[in-house]
Amino acid sequence: MIRQAYLDALEPRLLNLFEYLHENPEPSWEEWETTKYLAQLLADEGYEPQLFENSPGLYVEIGSGAPVIGLRTDIDSLFQEVDGVHKANHSCGHDGHMTMAVGVLLMLKKLKETQDFTLQTGGTIRVIFQPAEEKGNGALAMVERGLIDDIDYLFGVHVRPIQELPVGQHSPALYHGASMMVQCEIYGEEAHAARPHLGKNAIEIGGSVIEALKTIRVDTRIPWSVKVTKFSAGVGHGNTIPGKAVLTMDARAQTNAAMEQLDVGIQRAIRSIREMYDAQINAKVMLNIPAAEVDDEAEEILRRSIVQSVGDKHLAEPVVTPGGEDFHFYTKMRPNVKAAMLGLGCGVTPGLHHPHMKFDHAQLINGVEILTNTVINAMQYAKMNAMNV
Repeated sequence: MIRQAYLDALEPRLLNLFEYLHENPEPSWEEWETTKYLAQLLADEGYEPQLFENSPGLYVEIGSGAPVIGLRTDIDSLFQEVDGVHKANHSCGHDGHMTMAVGVLLMLKKLKETQDFTLQTGGTIRVIFQPAEEKGNGALAMVERGLIDDIDYLFGVHVRPIQELPVGQHSPALYHGASMMVQCEIYGEEAHAARPHLGKNAIEIGGSVIEALKTIRVDTRIPWSVKVTKFSAGVGHGNTIPGKAVLTMDARAQTNAAMEQLDVGIQRAIRSIREMYDAQINAKVMLNIPAAEVDDEAEEILRRSIVQSVGDKHLAEPVVTPGGEDFHFYTKMRPNVKAAMLGLGCGVTPGLHHPHMKFDHAQLINGVEILTNTVINAMQYAKMNAMNV
């Protein structure tokens, strides 16, 4: 049982931790100081942080043996322009996610000291501080390290925009969509602008690719989109037909099946333009994040934990959102893992990834309580399942 006095005592420390993390952001794969800071903080609390060789990030374990309950947080920031300055910036809430994960560890320590929670009958809680979520490949690196292989239930958390959840309303599942980024290098043939018939204009070829994307058809019952987000061509004088262009497109679909359809359509569009102009178009997938595959049991554990922590009046329905999250690589690569992600209703405004994103920090302590109850409840649920087998 988590007593209100425990939460009241912990909250000021959490807010100070959040302020430090917010003021010291580090972009993907560069989270070295963040890793060092978290490792020292947790070591001072009696934990034994496990660092990664040649990579930022860490994990901490409580207990030993099966079952294994995982909690994952992301630790990287974005790198974006803020008031005319390009810099690392926590505008996606990862500073808050780290704060809650540390809070769970501190709360579990307190519950162990007061004997409100024990793992004497076996079991492991593994808290993973994952790098490079924004690059879309941090979760895959954790999978490659074997950190997910023995996990029974895995949980995550993400702060939500005000458009999705009111402040104080929390969702037991986030149904993120699939997202893919494709870069096309287009090779035409340079020529003098006075003799365009002697060349192949890479801009015109790229423009035809853009038009061809409009012919793609995907199940209209499922939200999807594909759009060009970057297009560059020409390096010399304006009187030269450009021979090379680089085009980047962003594709999204709410389900993995719809993304497969969209991928087929993109490939067909590129192939048709390549043949039309007899030009070389090299397409490379830069990012390919799967849609959420939420486990019913994991969602139900989160649902009960929300009600247990803050009451049923603060329980929201699962959120369907077009955004992507590399958390879902865990279930794609290890389908045996039962996973769900908490949606924390904290009033993110103006929106995620906005350079001046803000949210209600008072909700962080609620997130700690919900997630602490979640890993405890999941442990008990997994042990009951094991006994009934």
